[in-house]
This record gives sequence, structure tokens and C-alpha cells, in this order.
Amino acid sequence: MAARSSRSGSGGIIKAGFFEPRSLAVVGASSHPEKVGYSILANLIKSGYEGRIFPVNPHADVIQDMQCFKDVASIPETPDLALIVVPAPAVPAAVSGLVEKGTRAAVVISAGFREVGIKGRELEREVVGTARKGGMRLLGPNCLGIMNTALPMNASFARKMPPRGSIGVISQSGAICTSLIDWARSESVGFSKLVSLGNSADLVESDFLDALGDDDETTVISMYIEGVSDGERFFRSLRAASRKKPVVIFKAGITQAGAQAASSHTGALAGSEAAYEAVCEQAPALRARSVEELVQLSRSLATQPVPRGTNVAIVTNAGGPGIIASDACERAEMTLARITGKSLDSLRKYMPPAGSMHNPVDVLGDADSILYAIAAETLLDDPAVDAVLVILTPQAMTEIYRTADEVIRLGRHSTKTIICSFMGSGSVDAPVSRLQKAGIPNIPYPDQAMLILGRMHERHLQTARPSSRSPRLQVDKAGVAGIFASYRKRGETQVSPEDCRRVLDAYGIPYAPLRFAPDEESAVGLAAEMGYPVVLKIVSPQIVHKTDVGGVVLDIRNAKQLAEAYGDMMSQARREVPGAKILGVTVQKMVPQGKELILGMAKDPQFGPLVMVGLGGIYVEAFRDVAFRLAPISTWDASRMLHELRAYPLLRGVRGEEPVDIEAVENVLLRISRLAQDNRVLSEMDINPLMVYNAGGGCACVDVRMTLGG
Repeated sequence: MAARSSRSGSGGIIKAGFFEPRSLAVVGASSHPEKVGYSILANLIKSGYEGRIFPVNPHADVIQDMQCFKDVASIPETPDLALIVVPAPAVPAAVSGLVEKGTRAAVVISAGFREVGIKGRELEREVVGTARKGGMRLLGPNCLGIMNTALPMNASFARKMPPRGSIGVISQSGAICTSLIDWARSESVGFSKLVSLGNSADLVESDFLDALGDDDETTVISMYIEGVSDGERFFRSLRAASRKKPVVIFKAGITQAGAQAASSHTGALAGSEAAYEAVCEQAPALRARSVEELVQLSRSLATQPVPRGTNVAIVTNAGGPGIIASDACERAEMTLARITGKSLDSLRKYMPPAGSMHNPVDVLGDADSILYAIAAETLLDDPAVDAVLVILTPQAMTEIYRTADEVIRLGRHSTKTIICSFMGSGSVDAPVSRLQKAGIPNIPYPDQAMLILGRMHERHLQTARPSSRSPRLQVDKAGVAGIFASYRKRGETQVSPEDCRRVLDAYGIPYAPLRFAPDEESAVGLAAEMGYPVVLKIVSPQIVHKTDVGGVVLDIRNAKQLAEAYGDMMSQARREVPGAKILGVTVQKMVPQGKELILGMAKDPQFGPLVMVGLGGIYVEAFRDVAFRLAPISTWDASRMLHELRAYPLLRGVRGEEPVDIEAVENVLLRISRLAQDNRVLSEMDINPLMVYNAGGGCACVDVRMTLGG
């Protein structure tokens, strides 16, 4: 399916054919109100679409007071867009007729394709094949349709069309589309375009992401996705769109299924969730944690400037909600602004004696709209304030309408972020509607409002992020390709410890000296040559986690200890893993103790190689303190990965400890990224532990495993 999504040239046809068609054919139009073909045609008419509409139905002359055509061939001109709502078995003929007519864009509303089984999948392939041969692009099948509120055009069977606005919606679920439309109408939220992808048999999410990224009427892109057709292309499209406007994504259907079968720590920790987190962080896009956050964040970004700093001032007429918002500040990674002396002097002139002039500013329950306006305006004028949250609880004396009007007035002239939290229902509904029509978001719970402010500031940080590229590294790419090719030729997937070290050496990754010994005598000789103390490790394709079976012995200081360790190791391994093929042992120079990290990579089936760093040692899967990024990573990515770890304070030094050599770790991450990019045959890799020393002391790989795949 990847080849499907890589087809070029979709941008022009999406704009002209799908978003701005001058004429439309409704193939399967109906005069029966209970039929989808009736709803599609009725919605086009009600939406005010001004282009030419051609209903097609062989059994009618007139449908909904419009001339009906027996077939596509009898339409007097070539329609720019066709909406197909005939039963699934009739869709191939409909597409064939449209191709012959010269139509280049079609929305297949009809269901009954791959979502119903093997026969449906075959039918879908036939439809797509016919369209491709004729140069036609398809949206769907099994979709709700498409909307453009600016044209206007409701080419869907949704009950109503959302208000006109600047949020572009892409959804893989038709049901989510209809829910978003109802929400948008009730909350006075405007959409620019809405696309229901359905089965994405031809055009996919990346095609419409590209189109909305270039759409002047769209300022925010809001996406509901369950999966992507081509991960690497999606990442490119997301990165390009995010440079131009905010992209908010809710990803459903995340699962760790399949991760348990992975052989490495990195593979076991990687998965769909890790990949999408990396994609959104690197693009960068904003990842919504719920559908509610998707819509609230999209609406707020579309109507308000983003906070340029973290300082929030709160105005409230009730103490409890102000405390709730204050508590949420830290979770939102925002701070309560310290109100300056000039602002305090201004507030003192008007505030009641029992009110609070320190953030949160409590104007008390009997505050009128003028006092609310004075407090909010004073805070907006304060240079130490980046955003204002206006909380209102509907008390007997509260002037809800007038307060809403005052906030709207302030919003017209302010360049700072204003979010409201008019709490309750019924008495606040009409004023809230007035606020939101004027572009002031209302989020009914103050803690949620504060979290939305934090996410909005995150967008500011994204746009202010310094540009960073992957550095140029000196590596022996050809040498490693030759090593891996020899394994592929032999049909082997597990790279030997010595060859792993050769790969590390080729890519400039420091490691503790290591040699392979097939027997005890060789091990003793290598240890003497290397110099004690040494570490002994068992080598067996069947023994993945060596410490679990006594396959690692540390701090061996002489030949006698080595001989004893060798014998005990072999005996225990044969008891624990009967039948394991034991090839011998590795003898490794014992390195000084440092902070232990795990670094590695795993190939995601959709997005390609993921680079990982985390707290290392034997507890890596227990604590799961890890960060992932898609390769290739930049110097910025490497730095941010380390900052995301809960263990990062340990790396920076605690209780008088010296910081570790963070720059050395970042360098290894960049080299792993390059290794993964250069060698797509490498499916998994673990460096565990990477021993990291104090600043300037560098680091050393102690143990490494590499697995080759397809």
C-alpha cells in the first residue's frame, strides 16, 4: 500500500476537484428521504453550493426538483467531482463511466468494501485500479463525504454543516466527523474544510494534510487518526504542514501488541505509542490526549494568539475555582504571574477591601461587570502577564451577559491570550455562545482551561525552536554494509559480539575492549593479554538475557577466578537453558563504574528506525524511563531526549555529585541514528549498559546486541 500513498500531484486535484469543484455529479441520487442519495443531494442544495449539480439515477427524470440523468454519459458536461452513492457492486461501473467522461475526482460514499471482508477488498482493488488507469483520484470508499464551508459545499450525508471558520478537519472516522460537526454548531466553532477519509483506498491522510497545509482559509489542522498508510511520508507531510500552522492530532487505537515478541529491550519498549510520540515531537505537532482536548485546543489556537511566555493571571469571583486553576498551573507547565507594583496600585483603587489583589485576583461574588473589566484590563496591560484566565461562577449578583461583553471588548484590542471559564450551565449558555462567536474560547472547568493554555504555549515553543540538523559524521559505511551482507548471505540474523564491536568502531562509538574465546584455555590467554580485571560473558544465540542465567561474571582478577567462573557459567547455563547452543564466551576489559544508560534502536513497521535512550542496567523494562525519536535525529533531538528522562537530574548531578558527560551521550545517539539510517537491514540494537563518566570523561559501551531483519 505504500506505493499508493507515494503518488505525486494530488495537491492540484484536491483543491480544484474536491475542495472547489465548479460542477458535481451525484451518482445514485434519490427522491426517497431515507436514502443516502437523497441526503447527499439535499445537503448540497441546502448548503448553498452555487456550482452545477447533476443528479444521476436511471429510474427518475426529476429528483428534488432537479433534472435527473439516466447515466453519467448523458450529462451535458464533464463534472469536476462525482459523489458515488450506489451499492458497492455497482461502484466499478460508475467509476468506469466517470473515467470515460473525463471526471478526475470522485468521493465514494458507498460502503461494502474491504471493511466487510475478502470479497470487499477485491472489489475495492478493482475500483482503485480502474480509477488509476483513467487518471482519477478517489476519496473513500466507506466515508461520510467532504465539506468546504467557504464555497460553501456540503458533499456529505451529515445532518448539518458546521459554521464557517478556520479549522480544517481530517478524520478516519465518519462518526467522529458527525460528532465534531454537532459540537461545532453547539459551541459556535467554525470549520474551513472537513474530510472523512473512510478506507483511504487511494487518497490518504497525507494527501489532505498537504492540501490543508497550503490552504489559506485553514489556520489550524485538526486530525483524528487510527493509523497511517505510509509512516515516513506522513512524517514528511506533518513536518511541512506544522511549519506553516498548528496541527493537533488525536491518535486512537494505540496498542503494544507485537512488542512482546521483540527480542531486545529497545524492541520491547518500542511500539505504536512510542512512534507517534516521536513523530509529534519531531514534526512538531500537538498530540491531544482526548477528543475533548482535540476540539478545545484546536478552537483556542484558531481564535487566540498563543501565549509567548508561561505567566498566567487569573481573575475570578470565587476562591475555589481560582485555587483549582492555580493548582493546575504546574501540571500545565505554566506559572502564576507576579503582578507588578503599577498594576497593584491600579487594582487598589477599585478592588473591594475583602478582595484579593494578588494572583489569582478575586473580585468576590458580588462583582459587577465593570469590576471584572477593570481587573482583566489591568492584568492584560501588565508586561509580566502573558495570558489571562477569566473565571466566572453564576451567583445571584453576577452580571453574566455584561461581563461577557466586557471580555469581548477587551479581546478586540488585546494581543495577549484570553481564555474564559464561565462555569455551570443554563444561565451561562447564552453569554458563553456570545463569547465564542466573538473568538473568546470558554472552557467550563478552570483546570482544563489552564491545561489548554499550557498546550497553546507549547505551540509557541515549537515555532521558536532553533533549527538543528544532523551533524556530518565520519563513519565507515561501506565496511559495516559488508559485515551485514555476510550475515544476510548466510541467512543469520544475530550479529556476533566481535562483529558488533567492529560495527561500533566503524561508526565511532566507544566500547570496552572485547574478544571472543571458544573455550576456557583461550579465555585465560585473552585475559592475560588484555590485563585483569575482566568480565566473562556467555555467547549463545538462544540466551538473550545473559544475567538471568548466570551468563555474566564481573570483576575477575586472575586466571584461577576465571577458570572457576567459566565452569560455573557453563553448568548453570546448561541447567537453565537445556539444548542451548553455546559457542563460547567473550572476555572484556572491566571498565570503571559510571552512570548506566541504555541506548538503542528498533525498526517501527510504519515509520522506520526509532532511536532510544533511557535509564540502563537490569531495570530498564521495569522503570521504562525512555525517550524515542525517529532517525535521523538532530543535535536538538538528542538533547531533548535526555531532558525528557525522569532520570535526567541524576545525569546533571544531585547532592554534590558531578554531572556526567552529557555531550558524549548525545554524540553516541547521533551515531546510532546514522547507523540506523545507513543500514536499513538493522532491525534492533541495544547498548546496555552504556557506562557514562563525569563531564569530560566520555563513555563506553559495555554490552551490545544487534539483530538483522528485512
